[in-house]
Amino acid sequence: MELIGGLFVLIFGLFGFILFIYVIIDILRHEFTGYNKIIWIIVLLCLPVLGAILYLIFGRGQRVK
Repeated sequence: MELIGGLFVLIFGLFGFILFIYVIIDILRHEFTGYNKIIWIIVLLCLPVLGAILYLIFGRGQRVK
């Protein structure tokens, strides 16, 4: 039973890390108005997984097209 729990934590941690890296790259590659880029990076560094999810929901619409 502990093996299943450990495997779940490993998969969730790996998914969170990949999501974090993807969002950091996405933020750095695009332009934002004002200080939005810095704010999103700070949010992402303080709350890695939750910040990444919030960025995907709200932040992508703030990019300059």
